Amino acid sequence: MGIYSVIILQLMVWSGYTLIEWLSKHDQPIYNVIMFFIFFYLAVVIGNYIVRSTKKTFLATLISLAIYTTFHLMMKLLLF
Repeated sequence: MGIYSVIILQLMVWSGYTLIEWLSKHDQPIYNVIMFFIFFYLAVVIGNYIVRSTKKTFLATLISLAIYTTFHLMMKLLLF
């Protein structure tokens, strides 16, 4: 049950990343890359705090990132 909680919380983190990325759409791309790594680190820390296993944390992070990317790309295709 912990991994599901981690995935849900990490999806909230990725949603926050999308909001911040949208608010800073005029920034240079390097700042978006730095911001991505900051949010990635935040997602890993939250996951590791709940699961207490590095391997499971990275697995949950990759799953949540894959879900986020799939949803994000599908919304771009449907809306444009």
